[in-house]
Amino acid sequence: MDIILHNTGDKPIYEQIADQIKEQIMTGALAAGDALPSMRLLAKELRISVITTKRAYEELEREGFLTSVPGKGCFVAPQNPALLRETQLRRVEEHLSRAVDEARRGGFSLAELQELLDILYRGDQL
Repeated sequence: MDIILHNTGDKPIYEQIADQIKEQIMTGALAAGDALPSMRLLAKELRISVITTKRAYEELEREGFLTSVPGKGCFVAPQNPALLRETQLRRVEEHLSRAVDEARRGGFSLAELQELLDILYRGDQL
């Protein structure tokens, strides 16, 4: 499991870990039933506190991405496709909201923004 931490920026380390694990689950890199490294092992590999990895795992469990089995560890929970879609939709909405704000600041019209989105969405299909 690859996790890259950035010491710069506003996002706490536990949140960076949780976001990257979520991303791996949503893309299928981690599947239901896959075991995650123990909190201690992950903390050692990332050179961070066990408390930080514990907080990330707890957040992922609270959100339904992980299940904890006492004495065995943490595993990727079976995912509800509707929940995954909703999570993805929320992320897209956040990115588009920032893009709309930037377009407004730049004085772009809605038509220009829609045209750009259409070009970007189609990508190599043009």
